[in-house]
Amino acid sequence: MGIEDDDIERLRSTVSIVDTVQQYVALKRTGRNWVGLCPFHAEKSGSFNVTEERGRYKCFGCDKGGDVFTFIQEIEHLDFPGAVEHIAAKAGIQLNYTSAGQSQERSRRKKLTELMNEAVEWYHERLLNSPDARPARDYLRRRGLSGDIARQFKIGWAPDDWDHLSRSLGAPPDMMQDVGLSFRNRRNKMQDSFRARVMFPILSESGEALAFGGRILPGSEDPAKYKNSSETPIYMKSKTLYGLNWAKADVAKHDQVIVCEGYTDVIGFHRAGIPRAVATCGTALTEEHVRLLKRYASKVVLSFDADAAGQGAAERFYEWEEKHKVEVLVARLPDGKDPGDLASSQPEALVAAIEKPVPFLKFRLERTMRGRQKDSPEHRVRLAEDAMAVVNEHPNKSIRMLYAGEVAAELSMPVSDMVRIAERGVRRPAIQVQAKRSTGPIQNAEFAALVLLVQEWDSIAPWLTEQLFDDDINRMAFLALAETDGDLNKAIAAAPPDAVDVLERAAVADLNLVADVEARNLIRAACRRELQHRNKVIDPEAMAEDRQAKIDIEALESTDKERALAAAESLLGWLDRRTGERTDGDG
Repeated sequence: MGIEDDDIERLRSTVSIVDTVQQYVALKRTGRNWVGLCPFHAEKSGSFNVTEERGRYKCFGCDKGGDVFTFIQEIEHLDFPGAVEHIAAKAGIQLNYTSAGQSQERSRRKKLTELMNEAVEWYHERLLNSPDARPARDYLRRRGLSGDIARQFKIGWAPDDWDHLSRSLGAPPDMMQDVGLSFRNRRNKMQDSFRARVMFPILSESGEALAFGGRILPGSEDPAKYKNSSETPIYMKSKTLYGLNWAKADVAKHDQVIVCEGYTDVIGFHRAGIPRAVATCGTALTEEHVRLLKRYASKVVLSFDADAAGQGAAERFYEWEEKHKVEVLVARLPDGKDPGDLASSQPEALVAAIEKPVPFLKFRLERTMRGRQKDSPEHRVRLAEDAMAVVNEHPNKSIRMLYAGEVAAELSMPVSDMVRIAERGVRRPAIQVQAKRSTGPIQNAEFAALVLLVQEWDSIAPWLTEQLFDDDINRMAFLALAETDGDLNKAIAAAPPDAVDVLERAAVADLNLVADVEARNLIRAACRRELQHRNKVIDPEAMAEDRQAKIDIEALESTDKERALAAAESLLGWLDRRTGERTDGDG
């Protein structure tokens, strides 16, 4: 199915390429050619040439060229049939299709869009001139939407009347119903769908009227603030974006499109001098919308609460970024402000937000971490888990790992730990202390001891030996400190990278620790490990020592401080002997 070849050739021979191009480009005649600034790339001297006799254009700067159909395809971002139909509509030429059914469908669509165009003009004229529209004009004036703005966006007014539009247009009832302008009431009379509302026409990317959004005036008893056209044969919400017809030139110029929530937000961006904004029509952003926008730009800036839909929306955005090669960013607007309000009160803030948008994942991460407590190990762990859950929504491991580094830096945690979580991509990571790994961010005996060594060396150093540290990295951190008598800078210079990470974290840890308590905790943990190693001992003397060690471990809990410290000293001697024997035996 397609357009008849004869119709295409008739258009090619009758439509002036110069007249067509001059609707977009200022041309000046030079000899047999017309010359102007190329609309497809930035230039200061004209290298764009149009030849009427041959029906061709050519830019000697960017090398684009072709006939009138190619030009419309490029400038309007249409496919070939769309370009032919666009030119035919401008020229008033009826097209025929190779399929009779398709020809009838196209003809029906054209009649429906013409009816909608009539409705747009009727509502607009009512707003501008009708006495009953005065409250609407006052409202729009207060919102900064009067005068030229109302005319540019064809804003209208639906009178508070049962069937004024239906009677005035005089269109067949079935067509009025098909486009959602009217419906049959219970008395089988045609009744207008929109009453007592400010009307915002929704146009296709090529400027055809498709639907309406109607807003009540303040003080209205109608509970529905906005009423939008239902889907019709010419209007699909998932494939339509309000304002694209006005925005597409600036979108293509900046390779950036701004997506808003409402009609007045789009208009607000225009008022602020940023005419590349569009809005969804009462629905969430869809893949069809993204596919449409990709024809014009590769950067999509969200100018609404992009975090409200949570993880589900995030997964869609990341999928679309990969599938359609677009970049999804977020404009950080002042809290509680929307673009329509900012256009009146702080237009410079609106411009700044668009000039410095942030990647969607960064926005999600900032929102998750904003205002959260970081004053204790427990708070930092919970925040790290929530932050890494957001990071791990992203399907690209390399991106996850980079953001994991940012989380670690923000929370003073080991980069290696966060990166490992990012590598695994677990959606709900649990950051826990493990028996053989104490470099996690949770307070534990080994880490607590290292914190005291770094921050209060003299308070705990006499109690500590290498045998107390089961974790290899923690042991290396201890040895680096012990060999430098607690000089942190020298220890960091001498320690391997993973141990450096532990030392740096210990240096900034804000923990409420008591040295002798932490020392006993560390000794208890080490002695219990040693007893597990020796669970098959049969030597009577060794068995007696082990029994005493178990008694001493219990004594560590004594409220008698001298008894507890004596038990700790006894256990340190026992541990030194037993670990030495085990090492010799292994050798």
